[in-house]
Amino acid sequence: MKLSDLFIKGKTLVSFEIFPPKQSVTLESIFKTTEGLQTLNPDFTSITYGAGGSASDRTIETADKIKNTYGVEALAHLTCINSHKDDIDLMLNQLQAHNIENILAMRGDYPINKNNNKGTENTYQYAKDLIAHIKSNHDFCIAAAAYPEGHPECPDLNTDLFHLKEKVNSGTDFLITQMFFDNAILYDFLDRIKQVNITIPVSAGIMPLLNTKQVGRIKGLCGATIPKPLQNIIEKYEHSPLDFEKAGIEYACSQITDLVANQVDGIHLYTMNKLEQSKTIIQQTNLR
Repeated sequence: MKLSDLFIKGKTLVSFEIFPPKQSVTLESIFKTTEGLQTLNPDFTSITYGAGGSASDRTIETADKIKNTYGVEALAHLTCINSHKDDIDLMLNQLQAHNIENILAMRGDYPINKNNNKGTENTYQYAKDLIAHIKSNHDFCIAAAAYPEGHPECPDLNTDLFHLKEKVNSGTDFLITQMFFDNAILYDFLDRIKQVNITIPVSAGIMPLLNTKQVGRIKGLCGATIPKPLQNIIEKYEHSPLDFEKAGIEYACSQITDLVANQVDGIHLYTMNKLEQSKTIIQQTNLR
């Protein structure tokens, strides 16, 4: 099923993001986590894609397991940076052969410690180009990433909104936001996209802070604002890991409860492959 058909029903969708393990780790580890998450009856599960197309076979295998073994719709991530156009089409054809109907199309990041100067003639340089290609040549429902606080590489919010509009006009069916920790930021973002006539569904990306290491990574990854209430939690429990995790879960739950009350289109939980913590969040928010 194409996920765009689910959004039409008008309820708040619930979805998870997982990532396949490193090549040195067996896929059985993620399958155990995946099986546990699917018992929570999500509307779909997204599977990340290796930088520059690395480990793409693991994305396919995991998506296949979710869709064809557990019967849950799979949203396969696909990035285009540093990937040859022919490799992109090969990946798309393989996904289609496994009955995967939904793609999250992104530019992606360059692989670490690899030559990033492969040339641009046979690659898609931006997500909008990848989206346009998929829409014109394949039959997928296409999701794209949105940044409520603006993409880190964009000089200002208006420029970011311009590029988001380009992605939508290229054929995006719905959006999934980057993580945010202040719901007011999302509500402001939703108002801004309406002003430029972006009317497709938006699923709100929620990442629970479970340990102090995440804080630095998140700031480096997307520059998400840490509001005062969350900063207080970080400072209060930075030397107490169990209390930090509990407080982080409670904070994520409070975000979700407010978002659902305000009738957002979807809640997309960045699980970090944490099964028990994800279960707790879903149960405490009565999402399932």
